[in-house]
Amino acid sequence: MENILEIKNLCKKYNDFELKNINIHLPKGMIMGLIGENGAGKTTTIRAILNLIQIHQGEIKILGLDYQEQECEIKEDIGIVLDDSFLSEYLNPMDINKIMKNIYKRWDEKLYFKYIEDFKLPKNKITKEYSSGMKMKLKIAVALSHRPKLLILDEPTSGLDPVARNEILDLFQDFIQEEDHAILVSSHITSDLEYIADYITFIHQGEIVFTKTRDELLENFGIVKCTKEEFEKIERKDVIKYKKNRYEYEVLIENKQEFKRKYKIQIIDKPTIEEIMLIYIKGEK
Repeated sequence: MENILEIKNLCKKYNDFELKNINIHLPKGMIMGLIGENGAGKTTTIRAILNLIQIHQGEIKILGLDYQEQECEIKEDIGIVLDDSFLSEYLNPMDINKIMKNIYKRWDEKLYFKYIEDFKLPKNKITKEYSSGMKMKLKIAVALSHRPKLLILDEPTSGLDPVARNEILDLFQDFIQEEDHAILVSSHITSDLEYIADYITFIHQGEIVFTKTRDELLENFGIVKCTKEEFEKIERKDVIKYKKNRYEYEVLIENKQEFKRKYKIQIIDKPTIEEIMLIYIKGEK
């Protein structure tokens, strides 16, 4: 399976934070979700991919091209949604169209205004007067309207109501129906990733904890809730992390079927991605 994005041994050092040996391989036709707490390194990774920050070590290739040497060519094929849109809030969608069609060779004016209409965005109102949800929809319209092959999204459903979120997620799924397309999306709304992501990459304190398929996480992983006596009978090698609560232990395990056979425990909860992440971060080993 051909990769649209390859990151090898990416390192970036700040005074109080370090991104360490980040390795990511995103195949074409797939959506990868980036998860992790605030300050874990998700946005730093995205900014490195876009060559917005200088890295100290590593290799980044997009569509087989070097992200620095062939940056202009690459950015024709990337749609970007970041917290900062880099556009003045005193522009309206009409103004933005005039600017973008002089930046992107494949800017599709007809497609852009279709998104503006579908999203019910006022064409002549400056974006400073938009709600946060409207601003996000506008960013997504801009990101899609030059027909990119790779979407890189940082919290793209932030500020959207449930109906609008579902609409946007369906749009992303339509986008990857083209087999040479892919999406890298960072989101705190892990339920969105359970809906659309093929892979989940978990970053914690500047390091990748794991990259696994969504199905592997949701179907194979489990949470065992047990008493102290029951917990003490479980071998530590069968425990990823555990949390001690007031009345019980929560134990995160990686293979539900094997655990059931070994310990004769039949009730194992199916975890959400958020629960897996929280036990990894707050739990003990």
